[in-house]
Amino acid sequence: MKKRSSSNKTYIMRDVKMTYTEKQLKFLSAAIVKYGEGAVLAKKTITEIAEENGLKFPFWMTDARRMGAFTKVSKDTYRLPALNGGEGATVADVVPAPVVQPDRPVDTASVETKKVESTLDMSTYFNPAELIPKKDPLFVAHGHFSDLIKVLSSRKFYPVFETGESGTGKTYMTEQACAKLKREFIRVNITVETDEDDLLGHYALIDGNTVWQDGPVVIAMERGAVLLLDEIDLASNKVMCLQPILEGKGVYLKKINRMVTPAAGFTVIATANTKGKGSEDGRFVFTNILNEAFLERFPITMEVNYPSAQTEKKIVNKVLDSLGVPDSDFAEKLVNWANAIRKTFYDGGIDEVIATRRLVHISNAFAIFGDRMKSIEMCVNRFDEDTKTSFLDLYSKIDAGVDLDETEAEEAHRLLDEENSDYED
Repeated sequence: MKKRSSSNKTYIMRDVKMTYTEKQLKFLSAAIVKYGEGAVLAKKTITEIAEENGLKFPFWMTDARRMGAFTKVSKDTYRLPALNGGEGATVADVVPAPVVQPDRPVDTASVETKKVESTLDMSTYFNPAELIPKKDPLFVAHGHFSDLIKVLSSRKFYPVFETGESGTGKTYMTEQACAKLKREFIRVNITVETDEDDLLGHYALIDGNTVWQDGPVVIAMERGAVLLLDEIDLASNKVMCLQPILEGKGVYLKKINRMVTPAAGFTVIATANTKGKGSEDGRFVFTNILNEAFLERFPITMEVNYPSAQTEKKIVNKVLDSLGVPDSDFAEKLVNWANAIRKTFYDGGIDEVIATRRLVHISNAFAIFGDRMKSIEMCVNRFDEDTKTSFLDLYSKIDAGVDLDETEAEEAHRLLDEENSDYED
């Protein structure tokens, strides 16, 4: 081992020798005590820590030889020493041990140790590259996809509220927009039980130690990622903790006395089947009326409707082709059938609808069973008996040789009305 000089101290980190000056050690210790192990700090925060301790900006931390103790996360963010076994040193690695005099044994009982609350190093749980969704070759852009691309390409903080029927592709569209732009994407599924701890972070007991774990919202903020709040209209008033975040400001984590500011590129997308006013017809049970102040923090709302018939045929054909059962005739009949049902639904003739997602389900069933009617029946069994029978009867008429153009679609609409009136009688 090299001899230590009077101005430097040598510390061993997992068999890697590191030497720090007193000033460097002072900075690391102050940062860890204030923000905890593994915390990701922006340059602004690093500057503040240095100034508070009478130090200059620690440019030495960018030295590759120091990366084991202070890891660069992105262009302007760095991670403090991480938790046991993670990337980086531990607190023990940067807190000096007592000096042992040759003629005086160390009384371990008299050595004062400082407990530092640790932040879980998320790099031990995921590879950052995994946050970028993979492009799906089956995806077909439609609706507001190009608008969403423009919003995310700007890298501005600009929250978007996406609303529409179930199965129109709200979540899928957002994921694929991030895949196209190679943006990090963090999805949080909201329920009535979702609270501040789930979103911002909480303490957890790990290996006998109380450890602070950042929540997905904080991780997305610090990484400049796209945060998707999926099914936001299922939330309770507990999501009001997101108010400052939806204003583009930082959030103060009161439990650990830490201020988190969003990195460039961070933004929020929320999806919902309603517009935050509840479900009047009861189809989307458990949805709640969201606070008006909360909704006002979303500058724009994108109404995501079902794709056009032409686009939907392209989607179904792609799925069938990928499954090894190409059948353009079946795809066309399925889409015409779904559109006839939707028209009746929008006119108030029936209470159920066939979503694009269900057409994909039928395509997958067809690849398994090899029978059109059986595949459709298996996938509409979820509806009540009258509705199911109406849907099957309509498809049998379409598949009997009716090629629906705009005029003939009206006839299918009439047939469906007749089927329902027969059941009502």
